[in-house]
Amino acid sequence: MTIVEIAALLVAVAFAVLVGYLVPVLMQIRKTVAESEQLLAKMNAEIPGLVAELRSMSQNLNDVTNHARDGVEHAAVLLHAVGEVGESVQHVHNVVRGSSGTLLSNVVSMVAGFKAATKVVRERMKREGGTHNGG
Repeated sequence: MTIVEIAALLVAVAFAVLVGYLVPVLMQIRKTVAESEQLLAKMNAEIPGLVAELRSMSQNLNDVTNHARDGVEHAAVLLHAVGEVGESVQHVHNVVRGSSGTLLSNVVSMVAGFKAATKVVRERMKREGGTHNGG
């Protein structure tokens, strides 16, 4: 065997080993490419439906947001009305409180005046001796 024959034999063995390693790798690449094609086909079929659902969800979310905004506006109007009712009740309370204070002071003044008048009348009756019935 000459050096050329040995080199050719080594090249042939190296080529056989290389093919032995490349065949499983190429088979795996073929499987991967087939699965990728299936995945892409499935995604092409499902993505338009998903996009339509996302648009529908987005529209529903916008509708809910608008309803919530309207609800908050109505609640603000209601709370404003409740605040005005509270102010009215406070005003009535202050008026009643002020009136009752005035009424109470008027009653106390009338009672004090009546006591003073009764005392004066009793003292005169004692001094003058007896009752005066206009005669």
